[in-house]
This record gives sequence, structure tokens and C-alpha cells, in this order.
Amino acid sequence: MKHSPISRLILSTLALALAGCAAGSMQQATTHLSPTQCRDLAELRNNAPPTPQRNRSELAALRQAGYDPSRWYDPYYPDDLQAAQRQVDRWFQTECR
Repeated sequence: MKHSPISRLILSTLALALAGCAAGSMQQATTHLSPTQCRDLAELRNNAPPTPQRNRSELAALRQAGYDPSRWYDPYYPDDLQAAQRQVDRWFQTECR
């Protein structure tokens, strides 16, 4: 059975797409918090005095977790902030200890 060049192209494209899907579903070991963020968050949790650097570090972590403080009107505030804080807490527990 002969395949036309177009059907071979379609089959090879489909095979590559399926391989990409299979590779994409594998868990990758990525970290969400940098060592600096881990240090700053640990210091804040231990009641160290807040500094501009620590505040920026915490805000960057919250942004990574999906919180957007720049919205003028946020109908989901404070729920979205609290959800981001919970996510950062989970990351802190798994990545910074």
C-alpha cells in the first residue's frame, strides 16, 4: 500500500504532535521560588522587620502565583490575594525547607 507524500506528511506531523503531548504530560522538576525569595519569606515568617527588598520579594512571589495588584478594580479581592498567598505557602513548604 503506497502513501502519497501529503499523507506521509500528515502522519509524520501527527506522530510529532502526539510525542509532544506525551512529553508535555511528564512532570518537570521546576522551582517557583528563588533562593532569595525563600530567604526573604523565611525572614518575614520569623517576624524579621520588613524591608523594601523583602516586600519586593514577597510581591514577586505573589505575582508568580497569579495575583495582580495593578488592577484598579478587582471584584475578586481579597479572595485572589488569599489564593496566591496559599500557593506561595505551598511552594515555600516544598521548595524552601
